[in-house]
Amino acid sequence: QVQLEESGGGLVQPGGSLRLSCTVSGYILSIYVMGWYRQAPGKQRELVATISGGTTNYADSVKGRFTISRDNAKNTVNLQMNNLKPEDTAVYYCNADLKSLVTKSREIAWGQGTQVTVSS
Repeated sequence: QVQLEESGGGLVQPGGSLRLSCTVSGYILSIYVMGWYRQAPGKQRELVATISGGTTNYADSVKGRFTISRDNAKNTVNLQMNNLKPEDTAVYYCNADLKSLVTKSREIAWGQGTQVTVSS
């Protein structure tokens, strides 16, 4: 069993900052890619940022404002979000592309999501 636990969401005013964290636990052999996705009401889930080794990838809408980082020793991925805008309002989901120690197969795991609301 693999679990992803997110924290750090909340309500913030436009221009403010939030930091999301996600810890992966369970029977894990290795983690390849970790990332954050988001889903706004009435919209499809979209990629926010991913990190694999030292390589990061960002959606154009968050470049220069969001920073993804990873602590491999703790199986944690963070998302620092600065200069938040109302259009950033969404449920943010942590994602991990990993190999299970139990099944020895590669799989995609998701967290349950954390709400981020940007509003004055």
